[in-house]
Amino acid sequence: SVAKAAEAVGVRENQIYRWKHEYIAKHQPEQLSADEKSELIKLRKEVKRLRMEHEILKKASAFFARELQ
Repeated sequence: SVAKAAEAVGVRENQIYRWKHEYIAKHQPEQLSADEKSELIKLRKEVKRLRMEHEILKKASAFFARELQ
């Protein structure tokens, strides 16, 4: 518990909470800007399209490989 941790290191409980708050603030991931968000959306759409094209090409390749045999 926080009380036991504070007692173990010789500080008050509110100091433990302050350290926790500072740690979270320092290690929290940064928020994306509007430009970064729009780029992320665009890139995700592109990845989806490329994956679909890749699947189509794999199927076409398998089809033509069977036709040649």
